[in-house]
Amino acid sequence: MNLSRFTFIVALIAILVGCGSSVRYGSPDRTRFEGDRIFEPGEEIIGWREQGQASYYGKKFHGRRTANGEVYDMYGISAAHRTLPFGARVRVTHLANGRTIEVRINDRGPFIEGRIIDLSYGAAQTLGMVREGVVPVEIEVVR
Repeated sequence: MNLSRFTFIVALIAILVGCGSSVRYGSPDRTRFEGDRIFEPGEEIIGWREQGQASYYGKKFHGRRTANGEVYDMYGISAAHRTLPFGARVRVTHLANGRTIEVRINDRGPFIEGRIIDLSYGAAQTLGMVREGVVPVEIEVVR
């Protein structure tokens, strides 16, 4: 095999390997936790509440696809929840400072036990939680 053909094949393999993407979500046995509320299609969920820890995600996922297919904008106002339906609107209240924000669920997560919602960086800024990273919150489905 001549050198130029060999170089072409090596370059092609490198390009194909580089086009692969990493898996964002854990294995199915690690994406749900005991006590997670499962919502049935058509079930009335307005007014449903939950308290726990909120975190946020930013640069690492900026520009990537969310679980519902949208492109994640870290400066936008959105959130990830393990089981709430996509499109649900949730009021998030930071229990330590009283700030609130309404976010739309467009992704799945967080996958760390004890955390109930992952907020976009923009939502975290509004709540004043960027420095802490993880804060106590109450979430309520508003529509």
